[in-house]
Amino acid sequence: MTLATDFELTALDGTPLPLSAYAGKVLLVVNTASRCGFTPQYAGLERLWRQYAAQGLVVLGCPCDQFGHQEPGDAAAIQAFCSLDYGVSFPMSAKLQVNGAGAHPLWRWLQREKRGALGIAAIKWNFSKFLVGRDGRVIARYAPTARPESLEGDIRAALG
Repeated sequence: MTLATDFELTALDGTPLPLSAYAGKVLLVVNTASRCGFTPQYAGLERLWRQYAAQGLVVLGCPCDQFGHQEPGDAAAIQAFCSLDYGVSFPMSAKLQVNGAGAHPLWRWLQREKRGALGIAAIKWNFSKFLVGRDGRVIARYAPTARPESLEGDIRAALG
């Protein structure tokens, strides 16, 4: 059986980001973008990270430019925007794809594990979110419109 911790990403700074480093933790995996109407959700994601990291939550941002060219920058631009505008300190991957032939294997797996509205697997827009339990299995999938603070009850339950 495949688990979230079986995957490896590249971090925004270009270093390896093996999800095995987060074994036993709760992951909130989000496809992000700097120029999206949902971009202010970075603030809520950072709040969740700061509030629950000590209890085992890891927020993982995955910049993606597949929706309306809303993440056009390179890694340095993404890093500067996230840290300066939103104080983001949670882990961020390098820019990746979440749909199509070039989709990162983690995102293909997430979509197989938990389909969206009407049973559709494809990611519909920026700031789609997946909650992964301490066991590495997907607990829930949330639409881009789901504000980070609305996930708090599910996160607390997953943290135990």
